[in-house]
Amino acid sequence: TLATWNLASPQKMASSAMKSVLLLAMLLCTLAVAAASTAEASHILVKDEAKITELKEKITTAADTLATFKELAAEHSTCPSGKNGGSLGEFSPGQMVKEFNEVVFTTGKVGQVEGPVKTQFGYHLILITRRGDEKM
Repeated sequence: TLATWNLASPQKMASSAMKSVLLLAMLLCTLAVAAASTAEASHILVKDEAKITELKEKITTAADTLATFKELAAEHSTCPSGKNGGSLGEFSPGQMVKEFNEVVFTTGKVGQVEGPVKTQFGYHLILITRRGDEKM
């Protein structure tokens, strides 16, 4: 009945709607993070900073970045992945060392040669080929 109608109902309804909007926003953010929960990348690893800088110059000035990256990885990388053009396959956040992980999942751009990135293993050039649904 009208006598039992709570005058605070519009505020309660607005509060409830706001909670629903916030929950939806949180869900969408969770889905976006889940979509980017894996990545694929290739890298070139060398011990010398001057050498990695020289390799980056060759790659960034090449007509075919991906082909040149793979060729130089096979020729110069000290990582066994060099035999596969530097491909590391698919991995999730936290599987790589901190500095590498940061570039692949946070600061780096898909399709762009990133680095040099210094880690305990040496100097890397990183080519992110996929992060979540974004591919090069």
